Amino acid sequence: MQKTIQLDGKNITYTLKVSKRAKHIRVAVLSDGSIVATIPPYVPLIIVENFIVKKSQWILDKIEYFSKFKGNSFKKGTHLEYLKYKNKALMLVTNRIEYFNNFYGYKWNKIVIRNQSTRWGSCSKNGNLNFNYKIALLPENAADYIIVHELCHLREFNHSHNFWNLVAKTIPDYLDIRRELKSNGFILK
Repeated sequence: MQKTIQLDGKNITYTLKVSKRAKHIRVAVLSDGSIVATIPPYVPLIIVENFIVKKSQWILDKIEYFSKFKGNSFKKGTHLEYLKYKNKALMLVTNRIEYFNNFYGYKWNKIVIRNQSTRWGSCSKNGNLNFNYKIALLPENAADYIIVHELCHLREFNHSHNFWNLVAKTIPDYLDIRRELKSNGFILK
């Protein structure tokens, strides 16, 4: 359901999604600049709009950021493109996790390749490692950084100083790679 709200004097359209699985209000700015608010059932619209207003500066900053790249790097790929690169991505990720895990020695549950529009990877509390299929299209150093980033979340489920120290043990130039990813329009969450 499409809604409109005024943020900083601008009329902003957002999509309101009701999800039985949602426990909290969540607002996401997608790579094309569109906004999606996901809410649990029975949350009044006034509560949703107050939440969006509280997050307005963050929302406007994200819209401006994505406008620099026209969303090309983040667009969800077609199903055919996903199928074309899925196996290549899985082989790459599996091989590199095994290589880097010789150093770390962590245990994971599953490795899954997804067609995502806003993330390069994620690590679940169950030890599942998820990666965007587009990782197969990145330069090797960038793919390695993303893989190590998610692998280190198996030990530190945050972005604390300890987490970054773990990443730096095998990717000492991770700050440079992060800057490169961001300057080319890619974000790692």
